[in-house]
Amino acid sequence: MKKLLVLSLAMCLALCAIVGGVTMAADAQTVAAEQALDIQARSALLMDYDTGTVVYAKNEKVRAPIASMVKIMTLLLTMEEIDQGKLTVEDTVTVSENAASMGGSQAFLDAGSVYTVNELIKSIVVGSANDSCVALAEHIAGSVESFVARMNERAAALGMQDTYFVNCTGLPAGEQYCCAFDAALMLRELIGHERFFEYSKIWMFDFAHPGGRVTQLSNTNKLIRAYEGCDGGKTGFTNEAKFCLAATAKRGNTRLISVVCGAESAKVRNAQNAALFNYGFANYQTKQVVTAGVPLQERYAVQGGKEEFIMAAPASDRFVFAKKGEEKEVTYRVDMLSLRAPVQKGDVVGVLTVLSGEEKLCEVSLVSDRTVEKSTYLDLVDRFIEAW
Repeated sequence: MKKLLVLSLAMCLALCAIVGGVTMAADAQTVAAEQALDIQARSALLMDYDTGTVVYAKNEKVRAPIASMVKIMTLLLTMEEIDQGKLTVEDTVTVSENAASMGGSQAFLDAGSVYTVNELIKSIVVGSANDSCVALAEHIAGSVESFVARMNERAAALGMQDTYFVNCTGLPAGEQYCCAFDAALMLRELIGHERFFEYSKIWMFDFAHPGGRVTQLSNTNKLIRAYEGCDGGKTGFTNEAKFCLAATAKRGNTRLISVVCGAESAKVRNAQNAALFNYGFANYQTKQVVTAGVPLQERYAVQGGKEEFIMAAPASDRFVFAKKGEEKEVTYRVDMLSLRAPVQKGDVVGVLTVLSGEEKLCEVSLVSDRTVEKSTYLDLVDRFIEAW
């Protein structure tokens, strides 16, 4: 069953949607952005979080070391382990000699001591602790090598075609590389885990060791204090990679991801990320066009059920991202499945497509707002009597 619905402004599915730049080619966007930006770094990228639209790109596919931004993938795998119930933040980890021996930025873990997963994650997000990365990798996968294999598998699944991991820390390794575009892809996936922001907004904390010793760690991403709306990211620095930062900031409905790789100093790196954010927030905006859980106005028939109808609601929010001032009316098309009882609450019953003219902007599954059991003989009798 297909219907083309032009929904009223009163509906909770937001009608006022921006469209103009949604399907603009990335190259055209880059040309426009380059006229306003002069990014002083080896490579850079600005991406919309909700749609993945690339607003600006400079050498975004160039393969190079990204230093501690590698930890974005380490954190992503850890968050996914927690979401899958294979790991909890209360779990304890015994630190190996190998983990405790890591150089560079670290939490100065004691070999043989026990720490919680929560403490280790916090030290990675805030202090970029290499030793905590290795401790978690060994705990999750049994060895760093097995964990790194998982990192590369996950990178391939995300479409990170210009990435190869050798370790879970970002410490110098000859064969390890990534690019600005791939760094944005994995940060986009990581910040989909709300738990990440519980750590990324922390400015400074005392990391307490089992023996009573304390290591003070401060956030390496200074933009969380220096830039309005910035609430997370991951820095990186080695002599080869130079200064790198993948960060995210949100203002209103618009969340952006900026990546700068290979800047000459931390100051330049931070300024270039801020410049990317400034350009994005000044020229683009995000509007919500679908609201999760809000039923459509129509009722949809169910054959052979105790109830004759259900209502359908979007399973998740949907957004449209485009240049400011380029607003057009959108329409909605509902494609429903043929429904026969039993139907469970939350079952997918159709698809809602958001259109601008003939152009499809996005789509979302529609789910049943209720459970409808299969009707019995007595139900049919009762229905007949009521109709009589």
